[in-house]
Amino acid sequence: MQIRDGLRRQAPSATGAMRSPMSAMMLAMFATMASFYVAGRLWQDAQNRVYLIKELDRRTGQGRSAISVDDTLKVVSCRQQGKRLASLEMELAAAKHEGFVGKYTSETNATHSRKKPLVVIGIMTSFGRKNYREAVRKSWLPTAGSLLKKLEDEKGIVVRFIVGRSANRGDRFDREIDDENRSTNDFVILDDHIESDEELPKKTKRYFANAAETFDAEFYAKVNDDIYINVDTLSAMLETHWDKPRVYIGCMKSGEVFSEATHKWYEPDWWKFGDGKSYFRHASGEMFVVSRAVAQFISINRCLFSGHMHMMMLVLDRG
Repeated sequence: MQIRDGLRRQAPSATGAMRSPMSAMMLAMFATMASFYVAGRLWQDAQNRVYLIKELDRRTGQGRSAISVDDTLKVVSCRQQGKRLASLEMELAAAKHEGFVGKYTSETNATHSRKKPLVVIGIMTSFGRKNYREAVRKSWLPTAGSLLKKLEDEKGIVVRFIVGRSANRGDRFDREIDDENRSTNDFVILDDHIESDEELPKKTKRYFANAAETFDAEFYAKVNDDIYINVDTLSAMLETHWDKPRVYIGCMKSGEVFSEATHKWYEPDWWKFGDGKSYFRHASGEMFVVSRAVAQFISINRCLFSGHMHMMMLVLDRG
């Protein structure tokens, strides 16, 4: 009986011994799977770091300043915000197109409200070109003062002839312009500009600066007095660019810069233009349009860029 009781007491120990290897095996499998998971995450993180390090090395090798991983993540976040902003701008443009935003921006103060002009058109003219101005008035520019005001109020289009002063202040040329302006009231006279063919680039610069200070418009156009405009088509085209803050519109072109002093179109400052062989890409001088931000930039920096702005406007003015 003692022997049997001893066998009975030993039986459970044998069963526990059989269960113990099974538990150990399950634990080993779980540990193995966990180690694979952790190793995979570490490998993926290592791959990302290797990519970022290579990207930093590449940027450094190209002469760019190296940035940290945190800075890289900030750049990625900024790009995502930029995409979101672009999407919102597209939605705003679509809303404007559908008519959810007023046709013109209204500005109200305590005494009155007024509509911001869509575009100011400056027609470049000079002494002895009255016939050209009359042709413009008979074709697309209203001659009567009430019609000119109606064009401004209803379509947001302000049109003025742009002219300077004679080198001999108060002579016959100045008097003729003053007399014509008293009759038509459609001039902007640049008193600080001497009218001459050689000063056309400076005249263009002064026009944009004057227009930006006088008229708070969306766009500013420069037109020669032998160009005819369909104001409705121009207005419709400009309305599609409301969502773009910095706009430069025109018939874009480039051309050769002539550095030989004997050439008809010799450019004394030829070395300032791009590679010295061709002009920067620019709009033909007969007509082009800039947005308010660009016109304000010209106005604010006209003294600072007395030399460089002259060259810039020289390029814009070459027809």
